Amino acid sequence: MKTFNIGGVHPHDNKQYSAHKPIEQVPIPEKVVIPLVQHIGAPAKPVVAKGDRVLGGQLIAEAGGFVSANIHSPVSGTVTKVDSIVDAWGMRVPAIYIDVDGDRWLPEIDRTETVNPICKLESQQIIEKIKQAGIVGLGGACFPTHVKLMPPPGKKAEVLIINGVECEPYLTCDHQLMLEHSEEIIIGIQLLMKALGVSKAIIGIERNKPDAIAKMQQHATHTLGVTVEPLELKYPQGGEKQLIDACIGKQVPSGGLPIDVGAVVDNVATVYAVYQAVQKNQPLISRVVTVTGKQAARPGNYLVRFGTPLSVLINFAGGVPEHTGKIIGGGPMMGRAMCNIDMPCNKRVSGVLMIDEDEALKHEPLNCIRCGKCMKACPMGLEPYLLAKQAEHGLYDDLEKRHVMDCIDCGCCVFTCPSYRPLLDYIRLGKAEVGARIRARQQKK
Repeated sequence: MKTFNIGGVHPHDNKQYSAHKPIEQVPIPEKVVIPLVQHIGAPAKPVVAKGDRVLGGQLIAEAGGFVSANIHSPVSGTVTKVDSIVDAWGMRVPAIYIDVDGDRWLPEIDRTETVNPICKLESQQIIEKIKQAGIVGLGGACFPTHVKLMPPPGKKAEVLIINGVECEPYLTCDHQLMLEHSEEIIIGIQLLMKALGVSKAIIGIERNKPDAIAKMQQHATHTLGVTVEPLELKYPQGGEKQLIDACIGKQVPSGGLPIDVGAVVDNVATVYAVYQAVQKNQPLISRVVTVTGKQAARPGNYLVRFGTPLSVLINFAGGVPEHTGKIIGGGPMMGRAMCNIDMPCNKRVSGVLMIDEDEALKHEPLNCIRCGKCMKACPMGLEPYLLAKQAEHGLYDDLEKRHVMDCIDCGCCVFTCPSYRPLLDYIRLGKAEVGARIRARQQKK
């Protein structure tokens, strides 16, 4: 089986706790808070004010720039204020507060279960519907999808690659989505192929999901140009550049984008959202989230409306187990510990992982022994031990020269380090400073 060629690790997947658990819908809370920063790029700008009544699916904040995304109300109710909220990582972000009064929707939104395979729209019309629906990448990056579908001048898409890998340990929401909505995902793939003007699509799925591979192959067999590619198990195969390498054997150049090798990559959850937007007129107002952990009472996959407090989601899944030492937003490799579980669920949240005290305990860092394990594991071919040291000492010019911005935050370096060095913590700090310097230079031009 295929896989990517540089680096990678093999953490235990721990998916057995929530795998094959049918998607359950979380009840709508009495109040929701909708953050206006749910995507890469500029925050959305509110188009409602205190006292306004809104319906489910109604636009409440419009994209604040080219790289930005619309935000819609997930409920019907009354706007109580436009203010801010502290998110799960301690950052204050603008937000819209709504008191819920029911579940009434805009009349044009089709909320039936009937599958609609027919689309008579042209490429630009599909892209516009995706843009209006506020769809972003649901694999973690939250990059506005419509921007991906409009390559810059001189660049042309040749292949659409669908990310069904879900290589992050513990998480199973994409796996379950493929099992329950494979037909809609295939239709979504066809819509994206039409939007991009490509005749070839590859669905990459790791071999620890044989039922998802079979299910997607069942529908792909009857779809011109769409194939399923079973992949060897290796983390972080869900990274765009690693998935491109695994599926078509091309390496995205340093500082480059997938379109530089003729590829566009979309996550299966994003593709399902595209189907809902184009065929059902449903904007992106909910997503499937995995709630899991070795001691979790009801680990599973839950469909949750954005704006629902994570505490409500966790309680619906059985609550926080005794002796929980840390709650992570996302998975254990790329996720981050949360300081606030009253934060609302949003487009960025793919999983909630509850880790017990023993596993959450951090080891005291030891001196680097120059073993080179982090270099061997790095899927981007970087030198994590050196980048971390340079970031620690503020050597930002050296960091930029050594391509620190190519780091994908996968955590392979930390996973392999026998000295428990906080390599990724330092590298993230270095990336933030180098990124700010690069943006400042660009603004001066």
